[in-house]
Amino acid sequence: MEASVIDPLASLAAHEVDLAQLAEARERLATYGFARLSFIVPEQLKAVVAKEVLNLVGGAGVRRDLRFAATGNTPRRMRNVRRDEVAQGSSVIPAVYESELLRELLTEVAGEPVLPCPYEPEQYVITRLEEVGDTHGWHWDDYAFALVWIIECPAPEHGGFVQCVPRTKWNKDKPEINHALLAGPTYSASFAPGDLYLMRTDTTLHRVYPITAGVRTIINMGYAATTDLERRISHETMDALWAETAPAAPQSS
Repeated sequence: MEASVIDPLASLAAHEVDLAQLAEARERLATYGFARLSFIVPEQLKAVVAKEVLNLVGGAGVRRDLRFAATGNTPRRMRNVRRDEVAQGSSVIPAVYESELLRELLTEVAGEPVLPCPYEPEQYVITRLEEVGDTHGWHWDDYAFALVWIIECPAPEHGGFVQCVPRTKWNKDKPEINHALLAGPTYSASFAPGDLYLMRTDTTLHRVYPITAGVRTIINMGYAATTDLERRISHETMDALWAETAPAAPQSS
């Protein structure tokens, strides 16, 4: 079947997932705040998603260079494509995001319901680190879960790997990033094109190590926990990060 006409839902339905791998991933998520899930979707689907992501980031990507007070003024230097542009330019990515079968698999790993994000701008976004020093600096996310698809990634010696501190809390008025870094062990993990990982992003401080060469391109699919639907969530950092146009110079918010 040609990649351009693949049925993502049929592809997911036909894909066999090892229950033992799901159980292991659940333990890793609970322990480390993230779990590698490259096995949950077929290689053919990964190739289609990668093709769409690369087409979109080349045509609709906007450069960002921002810092946010709510995360201790840690930097965000990257190119990104917003959710609406992805939805308009992709036939497969929205269908994959909306797949109940995929959410059921994520729920099995999370140990609790994994739900569509009620705030549309955080449902799925593309980011690319492409210049020396580009990074997605230390931060937490507003919603509970992120499924990250690695499309391109440099070798670990050139940065672009993930670091995280699980079981930490985000106080937007007093983020105290360094105190959170000292609160527990920092785990690091490298990924390769075709990898996926699930992270508990609301209670796991995390970042992407700055790159020194190469390119790191991902699509991030954000999901909510039941508790997210029961509390008021502000979106000041995401509203700035995914604004339609980028500021001319770095700024704090």
